[in-house]
Amino acid sequence: MTGNASETSPLQGAQPLMYSDDREDDRGFRQRPQGSSKGRWIKSKLCSPLWRKFFLWHLGDDWIILILLGIIPAVFSWAMDFGIDLGLDSTRWLYGKAHSNVILQYLAWVSIPVLLISFAALFTYFVGPQAAGSGIPEIKTIVKGVNVKDHLSLNTLVAKIVGLTCALGSGMPLGKESPFVHIGSICAAQLCRFTSFAGKVKKSDSRNIELVICGSAVGLACCFGSPVGGLLYSVEVASSFFMVRNYWKGLFAATVSAFVFRLLPMLYGQFETVTPLFKTWFRQEHPYELLEILSFSVLGVLSGLAGAFFVFMNGVMVRFIRSPRPISKFLVKTRVLYPALVTLVTATLTFPPGFGQFMAGELTQRETLIALFDNLTWSKHLEEEHFDHYDHSDHSVAWKHPHVNVFGTLAISFIMKFFMSAVAISMPVPCGAFVPAFVIGAGLGRLVGEVAAVVLPAGVHSNGTLYTPVPGSYAVAGAAAMSGAATHTISTAVIVFELTGQINYIFPIFFSVIVANVVAQCLQPSLYDSLIRIRKLPYPTETTWDHHETPAIQVEDIMVKDVKYITLHCTYRDVNNVLRRAQHETFPLVKSAESMILLGSVERVQLQALLSRQLSRAQRLRYLKERPQSEDENLMVSKDGGSFSTTHSTKPSRRPTQGGFQDSDVTLKTLLCSHSIVEGLEDDPDVEDTMTKREILEWEEQQLEARVDLNSCKIDPASIQLVERTSLQKVHSIFSLMGLEHAYVTSVGRLIGVVSCRELQKGFEESVKVHGPKTHPPMETFLDSRTRRRATDTPEATELQRLLGSQSSLNQLAASEDQ
Repeated sequence: MTGNASETSPLQGAQPLMYSDDREDDRGFRQRPQGSSKGRWIKSKLCSPLWRKFFLWHLGDDWIILILLGIIPAVFSWAMDFGIDLGLDSTRWLYGKAHSNVILQYLAWVSIPVLLISFAALFTYFVGPQAAGSGIPEIKTIVKGVNVKDHLSLNTLVAKIVGLTCALGSGMPLGKESPFVHIGSICAAQLCRFTSFAGKVKKSDSRNIELVICGSAVGLACCFGSPVGGLLYSVEVASSFFMVRNYWKGLFAATVSAFVFRLLPMLYGQFETVTPLFKTWFRQEHPYELLEILSFSVLGVLSGLAGAFFVFMNGVMVRFIRSPRPISKFLVKTRVLYPALVTLVTATLTFPPGFGQFMAGELTQRETLIALFDNLTWSKHLEEEHFDHYDHSDHSVAWKHPHVNVFGTLAISFIMKFFMSAVAISMPVPCGAFVPAFVIGAGLGRLVGEVAAVVLPAGVHSNGTLYTPVPGSYAVAGAAAMSGAATHTISTAVIVFELTGQINYIFPIFFSVIVANVVAQCLQPSLYDSLIRIRKLPYPTETTWDHHETPAIQVEDIMVKDVKYITLHCTYRDVNNVLRRAQHETFPLVKSAESMILLGSVERVQLQALLSRQLSRAQRLRYLKERPQSEDENLMVSKDGGSFSTTHSTKPSRRPTQGGFQDSDVTLKTLLCSHSIVEGLEDDPDVEDTMTKREILEWEEQQLEARVDLNSCKIDPASIQLVERTSLQKVHSIFSLMGLEHAYVTSVGRLIGVVSCRELQKGFEESVKVHGPKTHPPMETFLDSRTRRRATDTPEATELQRLLGSQSSLNQLAASEDQ
C-alpha cells in the first residue's frame, strides 16, 4: 500500500459538500446568500448525491420490492387477457363468416389455432427455450438452492409472455396460472438483480429465494384473484421449508397483485366493482344435506383416480417425445410439426358441427367453468320444453343435444377433454396443467352432482321447503379435488373459495380435496415431481430414517479443500495476503496452521477495517508524535565503546495493554466475547506529516509485520460446521432451514474444507447423472417415516471403530499440543 502525506484514512468520514454560493455564519451553520437564485439553490439540493443516495438506498427496501412485485405481474396478466381474447374472437369471427359452407367453417376453425401454436413454438425456441412448459418443476429446483441456467432471465420472460398469449389464444386446453407462477418468479429475480445493482443492496441467495417464493404466490394470485390461495399454493409447491418471516411478504405481494388484477378491468369498464372471478349463486339457507358428504367423498375418490391417471398419461407423452425413437427425434427436430399436429387433431375433435356438438366444443375454458358452476339442475331444466326458448348466451345450452341426454354429453366432454389436455400440455410451448385439470375436475363433479340429484332422495325440513342437491357445488368441489390430486396440494380448496366467493361448502370441498390427495399420492407422484424425474433435474430430496443405503455423495467429496484462513497469531501481512487471494465474505479463524482447530469466523469488512486502521494516516501521525519519546526510552549504550545508538522497535510490545493482549496468552472468553467496533482514528492537528514517500513505504512494511489485535473486531464463534461424512441431502436440509450460503467442514474440530451453494449444486448434478432424481415416496405427506423405529441392522447406525479412531487422533493431537 502506497500513499502520500495528503491522503486520508478510508475510515474517515467525507467532508460536508459545499457549493460555490454557500457560506457559513459565525456559529458554523451553512447559509444561502441573499443574492443567489432560489430555484438554483433548490435544484442543487435536490440533485445532490445525498438525495440520490437516499432514493437508491430505499429502493432496496422490502415493501417497495413487494409492491412492484405485486403490480408488474398483475399488469402482465390483465394485458395478456386482451391478446388471448383477440385470438379466440378471431377464430369465432372467421368461423361465423363461413356459416354457409361446412368445409370453410372447418378451415376457419382449425387455421388460426394452428398458426398461433406454430408461432408460439418457434418464438419460444428462438427467444427463450426455457419458457416451454409451466416452469414450476424448475422453480421447485431453484428454490431448493440449485441454479437452472437462464430460467429466470429476461429472454425467458419475453418468450413466456408472448408464447403463452398465442398458445392460449389458439383455444387449446392449456392453462395460464402455472406459467404465471414462473412469470412471477422471474419478476422477483429481476427485481432483486436491479436493486442489487441500482440500490447497492447486498446480494443474498436466501433473500432471493424468499422473493422467488413470493413471486410464485403472486403468479397465481394475479390470475385467480386469490391472494391466500396463491400464498398457500406457493408454500406447498415451491418450498419444502418455509420461513415464517416470509409469510407476510408473500401475502402482502399476493394481495396487491390480486387487487390490481381485479381493479384494472373495473377501471376499464368491464365490471362495476371488484368481485370474484367466477361468481356463484348457490342457496345460502340450507347448502347441503349431511348425507351428501358421502357423495362428496365418492367424488374425491374418483378425482384422485383421475388425477393420478392424468399424471400417468402426461408422463407417457413426455417420455415419448424425449425417447430415442426415430419418430420422436423427427418430431423434436422439426419443432413445429408436433404442436401443429396436436392442435389440428384437437381442433378437429372440438369442431362444433362435428364431434364437438357432443362435448360443448364451441365453449372456451372460462365459459365452460361458468356453465359448470351453474346452480340449476340440468337433468331437469334442460329437458323442459320451454328451455329451448332461452337465450343462447346461457352457456349451459351447449350441453343440450336432441339425441343424447345431459349425462352422455357430460361424460363425453369429461373423457375427451381429459385425453386432449394430457396430450396438449406436452407441447413445447408455454402452458400449464392446473387449469385443464381444474376444468376436467369441474366436469367430473358436475356429472356426479347430476347423478346425486337423481339418486339421493329429497328431504322435507321443518319449514316445509323441499331441498335437492346442487350439481354446481359438486362441480366446484370436483375442480378443487382434481387439480389438488394432480399437484398434490390442499390449497386448491382455498383457491375455489376465493374464486367463486362460496364459503358455505367448506367442509364438503375439503373432504373431497383430502380424499383425492390420499388416493392420488398412493398411486402417482405429483405432476411436477413426475416432470422433475423425467427431465432429470438436479432436485434434492430429504433422506429419512428408513433410508438404508449409504449416501453416494458426501460433503467431503464436494467441498473445497484449499481454504483461505487466518490464524490466532497472524500478522497484518497475512491478513492482506488473504484478502487479496480470496473474495469471500467471511474467513475462518483457526488456532494455528499446525492444529487447524476452528475457533470461529471473521467477516471480510472487519479484516479490511483492521488493515485500514493499521495503515491509516491517523496511525502514521500517532507514530510521528510518539517517535521522539520512544527514541529517548530506547536509547542504549553499546557494550564495546560506550557509543550511543538509537534503535526503533519494529515488534509490538509484549506487555499487556488496555484492550490488547500479552503475547500468545489470548483467552477464548476475551477473544470470542468481544463486541468492540472498529472505529477510525482522528487526525491530530498538532502533528505535521513530514514523512516522504520512501519513509511511508518503510513504515507500512513495519506495520504489516505487526501482530493483529483480534480483540478489536467482531468474531462469530458459532460458525456452522459439518462433519466430513455428512450426506448431500442432509447438507441441503441444513442450508435450506438456516438460509446458509456456506459452511465449514471439520474433522474432530480440525478445519479441512468449506462447502457453499455452488458445490452443493455440482454435487446434485453429479448425483442426477448417476442415479437420476428421486421424488417423494407415496403418501409422503401423510406418513412421516422419520417417526418409525429405525432398524438395528443398518450399516450407518453406528461405526464404533471409526469413531474410536477419531477419538484417538484427537487425544494424540491434544497430547502433542501440551508437549
